[in-house]
Amino acid sequence: MAAPREAPERRPFGRRFLTDPARLFQHNAWDNVEWSEEQEASARSKVQENSSQLLPQDKQEEYEVNAKRYWDDFYKIHENGFFKDRHWLFTEFPELAPNRNPSQNGDSVHEFSNKEESNNEGLGSCENGHCSLETRAENQLNLIKNTPKICTEELATQNYSERNQSDGDYPGSSASYRILEVGCGAGNTVFPILQTNNDPGLFVYCCDFSTTAVDLVQNNAEYDSSRCFAFVHDLCNDQSPFPMPDVSLDVVILIFVLSAILPEKMQSIVNRLSRLLKPGGMILLRDYGRYDLAQLRFKKGQCLSDNFYVRGDGTRVYFFTQDELDDLFTAAGLEKIQNLVDRRLQVNRGKQMTMYRVWIQCKYRKPAAP
Repeated sequence: MAAPREAPERRPFGRRFLTDPARLFQHNAWDNVEWSEEQEASARSKVQENSSQLLPQDKQEEYEVNAKRYWDDFYKIHENGFFKDRHWLFTEFPELAPNRNPSQNGDSVHEFSNKEESNNEGLGSCENGHCSLETRAENQLNLIKNTPKICTEELATQNYSERNQSDGDYPGSSASYRILEVGCGAGNTVFPILQTNNDPGLFVYCCDFSTTAVDLVQNNAEYDSSRCFAFVHDLCNDQSPFPMPDVSLDVVILIFVLSAILPEKMQSIVNRLSRLLKPGGMILLRDYGRYDLAQLRFKKGQCLSDNFYVRGDGTRVYFFTQDELDDLFTAAGLEKIQNLVDRRLQVNRGKQMTMYRVWIQCKYRKPAAP
């Protein structure tokens, strides 16, 4: 019998560099692309233009008051078909599966790059300001659409009122490694974690502002209440309870979430999340960076305040700098492990279009107890 052929080595996510401009359209994405001074100036000019006319204050207050409804409407329309499963997380954030063999699920680690190669129909599309090109495509998970929806808010309130955290009686209290994803949406981060991290001591919490989103998670075929607890939570409400006590979490995940929050409320939210971490626990973040394609595509009249915009569907988004995020996390008593800009050039080969994305990726750790 002939020896099995070794699979060709694949270039890991985040390590494809454009060194020869003639090869621009040979792939759908290039990493760590340097911007010229002219490109930076052009982006700055576009932002100055689209932010020159702010929405009236009464309109801004309306978007804040009705924020939950806008996100509920978003998930009612898109269900779990807008965002792609984020298997790249384990390359960028190995803390989510610390005992994982690097070769485990090797195909899924490279799924983002491979799907880009085979499917670029969606590249370049932005719907109501939600650009589908960052990590988004068809979701492969099997949603049980006909299962009666759980009344999430009532269940969450009941669970919170019945538990007694001082006695250690809360979901996941017996776990040895606890992860919380804030802003879980339809579960495109949670389910890859549950599939990849086989640690029997793992417990994953996930919450979202949108009842519709949490219903989608709880009604998914992959949802396992013995390893996961999904609940509705309003980050902007200091009185909104968490199911776990302070100093109980190993990891908090914020993937394109902090940017959706009113900038004045961000610091208090980061402070509260920091209190949930154990000493040595980490906050992992990936979010929009200043001058990202999505920011440059906004029209005049959609700006709420500096670098903060409202999309056509009523949801909002902020575009960060590294220093702004560093200030938020260090003010919460966390120490920097990583804070980097990911500048990616994405290409639509069919339309011969180039699109520049800017994201920021951070890891901040709670200092160990003295």
